[in-house]
Amino acid sequence: MSAAGRAELAPAVRLAGLRYRWPGGAHDCLAIDALQLGAGERAFLRGPSGSGKTTLLSLVGGVILPQSGSVEVAGQALGALSAGARDRFRADHVGFVFQLFNLLPWLSARDNILLACRFAPQRRARIAAAGGTPGAEAARLAARLDLGAELLDRPAAQLSVGQQQRVAAARALIGRPGLVVADEPTSALDADRQQAFIDLLLEECAAAGAALLFVSHDARLAAHFDRVLDLAALNHAALNHATSAAEGAR
Repeated sequence: MSAAGRAELAPAVRLAGLRYRWPGGAHDCLAIDALQLGAGERAFLRGPSGSGKTTLLSLVGGVILPQSGSVEVAGQALGALSAGARDRFRADHVGFVFQLFNLLPWLSARDNILLACRFAPQRRARIAAAGGTPGAEAARLAARLDLGAELLDRPAAQLSVGQQQRVAAARALIGRPGLVVADEPTSALDADRQQAFIDLLLEECAAAGAALLFVSHDARLAAHFDRVLDLAALNHAALNHATSAAEGAR
């Protein structure tokens, strides 16, 4: 998508004045004044383990809501939706690639991919508008991600780690969601397989016009992305807590 085309669309993600504190927590774990991810943009979010990356993704997905501030995805304020409406919105508009993949082990690779369409009418509608069917699109993505046709009927539990990862990516991408979120998706792969997977993910997101928020603690991967976001620099909560602790120790 061209820069002019992106400018006509609502940002894929917009955070403003976000503050989040886990129930019972003494301090905010996230305090982000502003963050925006453009439509079709590919961003790398880095931060060490425990820095709040997964919490931030849960907020972007509408799984949890901040105590204050706003989270918008594709122009929709998630705080304005009920819990059920947020679930439906997430299913239609956000594709997740989880670190542990979250596949159903007894389902085939094909059925795991198609699960993303079962509860997402807008994904099915986008496939139909392009003249396809969910089954054909699942097969296309599988082939694109180097999953042979002979693997599609195999239960997920019988697939290798790398194959499971690619099934999870196909599930995230099917139906062209506007935002794909990948949470440490390459942590179990060697360097060559990391490179191949990232290349494929970037190419498929570009073809679909989807924004990509790729989260990792491995800074070596950052060079593949349009923009690098450093959660430690964005998150004032961590800085404020560290400052308070230092002052209290004086």
